[in-house]
Amino acid sequence: MSSGRHDEERNGIIAGITAYVVWGLLTVYWKQLREFDAFELIGWRITASAVVMAIALTVTKRWEHLGVLRRDRALLGRVVAAALLLTVNWTSYVWAVVHEHVLETALGYFIAPLGTVTVGVLVLHEPLRAAQRVALVFAAASVTVLTISYGRVPWLALAIAVSWTAYGYMKKHVPLTPVESMAAESFLLVVPAIVLAVAVAGKATSIPQSASGGELAFAVFTGLATVGPLMMFAYAAHRVPLTIIGPMQYIVPSMNFVIGWLLYDEPLPPTRIVGFALVWVGLAVLTIDSLARARRTRSGVPAVAD
Repeated sequence: MSSGRHDEERNGIIAGITAYVVWGLLTVYWKQLREFDAFELIGWRITASAVVMAIALTVTKRWEHLGVLRRDRALLGRVVAAALLLTVNWTSYVWAVVHEHVLETALGYFIAPLGTVTVGVLVLHEPLRAAQRVALVFAAASVTVLTISYGRVPWLALAIAVSWTAYGYMKKHVPLTPVESMAAESFLLVVPAIVLAVAVAGKATSIPQSASGGELAFAVFTGLATVGPLMMFAYAAHRVPLTIIGPMQYIVPSMNFVIGWLLYDEPLPPTRIVGFALVWVGLAVLTIDSLARARRTRSGVPAVAD
């Protein structure tokens, strides 16, 4: 690898790790706004994100790149679907954080990679390798054990996992850069978001009526907090091999697990530990298998059929 290429990859790794760490710390960020309605927070988040993306497109002079959405109705439909899935994901996550369910957000993002495998098999008709079968069995066992532990199905975790998996699949069919795609999704949602924020603004417990100066600043900067790590990740994705950036995705749920357990004292009885351990084993099997196949591919050794 040339020195320039090595520097690019190193910078990409730094950017990727930073993005994931910031995403993990967003749990602490949203906790500062736990006194407010989660749906109001989503209204503010989408509106603030749209403002940030409008500024970004103006600075980079890329507004014309969104013109394709007016000409391609099918692409517009896919972007609308992606925007709706992202809204479900954001709402589930923020609601979970402000209602003391941080551990469920961790579970959701741990399960999401296994959801991607499921989509590959059921939707794309990809063959299911032995390691993937093992991982999915462990994931199913994890959800079963955690259902027993919680006394209910972990719906928040499943909503986060399903919406994020479906969003990732939909994004594969949107030929826009991360900046343009995020901008388009934000703009499509901004009118309903503004309506939502305005509709609850008159309540005594709303952000405009009851937020302190610090809380108001946190609400205003939700757009930057949302877009910032996305831009860092986009930078990393173009410079770092998937075999390196893939395992980084576990940084966020790992941080959420520790934050929910140690920082916010969410209950973690033995059965819940067992449930998380099962999904961790499944992810370990999946990761090891992926890394081994990537090494064989780089060395020119044919992948062994499972």
